[in-house]
Amino acid sequence: MQVTEDTGFQQLIRIQTDEDIQSFGQQLHGGGFTALRRFLDDFRDYLRLYEDEACAQAEELMRRAKLAAPEPGRTSPSWTYIWSEFEGIIRTKRDVFNSISTDQREGEWQVLLDNPHSNQNIAVYPGLTFIEAVYMFAYFRTGLTNSEYIRLQKIATVMTFTGADRDGLQPIESL
Repeated sequence: MQVTEDTGFQQLIRIQTDEDIQSFGQQLHGGGFTALRRFLDDFRDYLRLYEDEACAQAEELMRRAKLAAPEPGRTSPSWTYIWSEFEGIIRTKRDVFNSISTDQREGEWQVLLDNPHSNQNIAVYPGLTFIEAVYMFAYFRTGLTNSEYIRLQKIATVMTFTGADRDGLQPIESL
């Protein structure tokens, strides 16, 4: 995983004691909105990319981040529930990693969201790698309403056509 050196998130990874984490949090807070935004963006990038072997590290980094910045919503109301969201992503990724063996992860995956009690369109995110699909599944799962559902699916067979394909049904060219 590539995260640029000297970011706040990289500092959080290297810090050894809770006292140093709290000191780091004061520096982060002193940097204002921009510093916290970069920190959260780097943390989200980490959440997007980490795999099985980093589950324990992700949980520890979550603990550290909450110690460093216990109330990010005070800087921006849009971050009021960011720690709950990140914790949900970490928990869901662990569940998925424990449920799907590594020998079953190759190939194309997709995430599907639907609310059968609504007339809104189904949202489908196709053509994903396993790691991309797991992150999206975990991300969207944290915000589901009671009537919505989400599916993580491995694709066994795919056929793709575009409007430019001329060997099948033809569109009406003129009326």
